[in-house]
Amino acid sequence: MQAHAPRPRERLSTAARWNNFQRKYAPYIFISPFFILFLIFGLFPIVFMFYLSFQYWQPSAGLGTMEYVGLENYTDNLTDPAFWSSLKHTLSMALMSGIPQHLIAIPLAFAINTGLSRIKGPLTAVYFLPYITSVVAISVTFFTLFSWQYGAVNAALSSLHTLPLIGGLFPAEKINWLGERAFIQPAIAMVVVWRFTGWNVVLYLAGLQAIPKDLYEAAAVDGATKLRQFWHITLPLLRPTIFLAVTLTLIGNLQLFEEPFILTNGSGGPGQMGTTAVMYMLRTYQQYNEAGLAAAMAWLLFVVILVLTLINNRIFGRSGLAGRD
Repeated sequence: MQAHAPRPRERLSTAARWNNFQRKYAPYIFISPFFILFLIFGLFPIVFMFYLSFQYWQPSAGLGTMEYVGLENYTDNLTDPAFWSSLKHTLSMALMSGIPQHLIAIPLAFAINTGLSRIKGPLTAVYFLPYITSVVAISVTFFTLFSWQYGAVNAALSSLHTLPLIGGLFPAEKINWLGERAFIQPAIAMVVVWRFTGWNVVLYLAGLQAIPKDLYEAAAVDGATKLRQFWHITLPLLRPTIFLAVTLTLIGNLQLFEEPFILTNGSGGPGQMGTTAVMYMLRTYQQYNEAGLAAAMAWLLFVVILVLTLINNRIFGRSGLAGRD
């Protein structure tokens, strides 16, 4: 029996091969810039920072001078009173600035969404403006407002002190906001609140718009006031948005840097009360020339943020209040 010769393969034309290449590889080429940039500016710094946290390295001496020291950088940080002090100040300012943001933003978003719906767009833009304004410009402006001798804040408080009946509630003497231990953290917190409250208003407005209006209409028919609607409808259904907003606030506030750095001129303020963990990390790297110690500090701060985020998830997330009926 005569065997049939194999059929020769047809040679594709250049145009056909190009079309085949485009179908197979073009999508990967188009998305490759993102992954390349992520590898260079995202993943590599994270991996290098983790590696660096186990090394003793002074950057001014060159890369070849790295020396493996194991967990020494972590133990040095954990036994450093200045690190714990900066972390305590960070947590203090995070609470001072974080809680008021949401106590203001939630009712404000509810009022805009219900009673001020006609001017919702312009009003939202006004509240969002501080978030997109340069943080340097904001901090310099508040630095002037908090000036001891000529600041507008002290001028306003002095004027309020002269009012009858309620004047005693306000201080008679000027407050050195940026020069006294008791006031530096509240001053920084006020700047952060002013800057990020509008951002949270926008987040809560997005969450409120996802709540069916039929619920409010039915509640109004049953005679529920705006306050009862807010308490029994808005808050329970807004819990997923609250979880997101509080998580973002938590992560951002534990990385405070620009506001305290500018308001204290990088010094940390009186008694180092304005020194945050990130400021101390930068000081360790730049002034003390200890890159490994600063890298270990960054990872310890990451662990703190992770633990607090998990606690927040327990309170507001699916397994917490948001998951209850």
